[in-house]
Amino acid sequence: MSEARVKSALWVAAYVRRCHGANCPAFVTRKGDPDAGDILVAIDRLDGTQRLYGRERNAAGALVFAPLTGWADALTVQAAIDKQVKFDTDLWLIAVESRTGEAFLDEY
Repeated sequence: MSEARVKSALWVAAYVRRCHGANCPAFVTRKGDPDAGDILVAIDRLDGTQRLYGRERNAAGALVFAPLTGWADALTVQAAIDKQVKFDTDLWLIAVESRTGEAFLDEY
């Protein structure tokens, strides 16, 4: 039996609202498949560094968000995004402005 999954569009809406609640502007910069599109989250610390997160399975088999890049410049993160888009054209991209680098992804 497969695990129940929340539709991507609903998850994205809830996550953007969570970021706004923490006074961290969040923007959907790429809309993917509303039902099952993969989700990338780009965190911008507003100091010239960003980090990209994506979903992957952990050791226990659960779907979690993990960093796909370290803290890097915008060009490096954009290259990682472009690579993911080539692989999956139905993905979502959320850009978050968080001076502390907090991603709020451990809640999901």
